[in-house]
Amino acid sequence: MLPTNTKDPEYYHKVVDCQYACPAHTPVPEYIRLIAAGKYTEAYIVNWESNVFPGVLGRTCDRPCEPACRRVRVEEQPVAICRLKRVAADHKGDLASYIPQGPFPPNGKKIALIGGGPASLTVARDLAPLGYEIHLFDEQPAGGGMMRTQIPSFRLPISVLEEEVGHILNMGIHTQFLTYVSSLRSVLEQDYDAVFVGTGAPRGRDLQIPGRNEAAKNVHIGIDWLQSVAFEHTKQIGKRVIVLGGGNTAMDCCRTARRLGGEEVKVLVRSPFAEMKASPWEKEDAMHEDIPILDNHVPVSFIVEDGVLKGMTFDKVHAVYDENGKRSLVSTGEPHVRVDADDVLIAIGQENSFPWIERDLGMEFDKWDMPVVDPTTYQSTIPTVFFGGDAAFGPKNIITAVAQAHQAAISIDLFCSRKELRERPHPAVNLVSQKMGIHEWSYDSYVTVDKRFVVPQADKKLTLCDRKMEVELGFDEATAWKEAERCLNCDIQTVFTEKLCIECDACVDICPTSCITFTTNGDEADLRTRLKAPATNLSQSLLVSAPLATTRVMVKDEDVCLHCGLCAERCPTAAWDMQLFSYYTAKAGA
Repeated sequence: MLPTNTKDPEYYHKVVDCQYACPAHTPVPEYIRLIAAGKYTEAYIVNWESNVFPGVLGRTCDRPCEPACRRVRVEEQPVAICRLKRVAADHKGDLASYIPQGPFPPNGKKIALIGGGPASLTVARDLAPLGYEIHLFDEQPAGGGMMRTQIPSFRLPISVLEEEVGHILNMGIHTQFLTYVSSLRSVLEQDYDAVFVGTGAPRGRDLQIPGRNEAAKNVHIGIDWLQSVAFEHTKQIGKRVIVLGGGNTAMDCCRTARRLGGEEVKVLVRSPFAEMKASPWEKEDAMHEDIPILDNHVPVSFIVEDGVLKGMTFDKVHAVYDENGKRSLVSTGEPHVRVDADDVLIAIGQENSFPWIERDLGMEFDKWDMPVVDPTTYQSTIPTVFFGGDAAFGPKNIITAVAQAHQAAISIDLFCSRKELRERPHPAVNLVSQKMGIHEWSYDSYVTVDKRFVVPQADKKLTLCDRKMEVELGFDEATAWKEAERCLNCDIQTVFTEKLCIECDACVDICPTSCITFTTNGDEADLRTRLKAPATNLSQSLLVSAPLATTRVMVKDEDVCLHCGLCAERCPTAAWDMQLFSYYTAKAGA
């Protein structure tokens, strides 16, 4: 193998697994160290620069960072990255000196944002300090989009959402709430330099099976029902409730139904339990609130007697997989199952809806009736119109919407500056030694053996009686410190300097995971099998040195390294050094 090019910023970025897995590339180990040091305000701002909504995401994020956490390779449980983010939000101080304060010197450019959700708010946050005049349109009475309408208050208190949305709107954003944009043409005819569409995926999928029309009074589309509850138009539901669907929206629906009078709430899902789209912790919370989840049940019909919904029938199925792993649901042949219900909530997915975009404007749509959007620039086939979030490529999650919006904001800034949209600004990176003395580092390199700490919850008897009472209480400061200490500091890189190495193998002897090997070179497939511990995870790289004095090479498996620093402490010639790698994604105006 050729020597690893560690000057490529993406090499060490990939080694910081949690940050790499985050769509917005939040520098996770950095803010966790700040939390461990009690610097909650600074930790909050590190998050805010990247993911924009630390308090919201600290409660509701889908946590793509956690399955990637290096702790999973040491034990089963990752660091509680998401809930530590909440710690920073809960304990932060005054943010006035950190968050840009308007008014900002105008640059003469005016931008329209259609939709008031996380994507549009992120674009506003990025462009307003650059002098853009931002006009935000939303049909809701306040900002937040799906964060306000689809996430129940027992998971996300309205005060947290209001605060973080307020940080952005207070930058001088011109808001036009309770305004439904019914025509893109009318927006384009105004003097906007660019338009950003962040309308999300506002339409819930329906289920057209026998009895649907007759039962319409007591059958509700999940996201519409959650919105009605959020704005307090709906305050009760029947005692027996069926929730159809296996995603996070279904979990929010069933838990909300319990709080609005549902005594027998059941979730019925087509897929096997393990293959449900809902996050594991969402399923756990639902079951903790005495909500059974019945998997492998395919809806057959609604049961309506004398014009009144009485329940549903289901076909029991089992999953069959072909040689390519594709799943089919095959009936078991058992009699249909009847489940009684007074109300049914349908939460089987969401779809995009663009009835307000005229089809004669020159905007191309694909076979799914989605606007054709460039995946790099987020520009549509109308040069002045950009998309982001669920409106761009379909329903995903908040952190993905934020990440896409950062890129769209870059494109809008480049477009308005008449620059090439594909010449993207580079990330800001740095690599600096953490050595303070022969055996001292400027970070805590001790690898704790603590298991993941449990986030406490309020008493179920209380929370099920009040839909606005937050269930999770969050870590206290002492527990947050212990959980933060579980972080392995994956951004502190093991940097190897060939010319200093005397090939004494001291690093090999002391490495607790046997990830360092000195051997003759070869191709990657061969080399991976000849290491002290075979490197079987092909998704993570090998660090390969240039030839040493004996013509051997040093090979380190980045996958299992604990970043403990023992190799650097043991090395008599300082060939190994622990160096902090910083990676910050570019923003508009970089």
